[in-house]
Amino acid sequence: MAKTIQQTVQFSVSPEELFDIYLNSKKHSAAINSKAAVSRKVGGKFLAFHGALRGRDLAIVPKRMIVQSWRASDWKKTDLDSILILRFSRAPRGARIALVHANVPDKWHAMIQKGWQKYYWKPWKAY
Repeated sequence: MAKTIQQTVQFSVSPEELFDIYLNSKKHSAAINSKAAVSRKVGGKFLAFHGALRGRDLAIVPKRMIVQSWRASDWKKTDLDSILILRFSRAPRGARIALVHANVPDKWHAMIQKGWQKYYWKPWKAY
């Protein structure tokens, strides 16, 4: 059964800067210390970690929200794509990202939940 991950993370930069890091291939790659190719267009494709993660942009509200279909290369072909929603907002000392990652295959739920911290939020804060 698919599960949902919810996380909220605070950063000491503006929400606009975080939004730009996520949708800029060069900055995204630098922030995660791995190859990423992203699009700023609805329907555009993205790849991260040399293609281990991939999907499409389903909706973009400039500087505020990104919705993507999202899947890992090691998922079964029968696993449906998950849906990732990232909301960017102001916080007392910078910005906040609110993440909802729905339809994550049960087998991968714990790993992906930890992976957001390990492969995104911790390196992003260092970046």
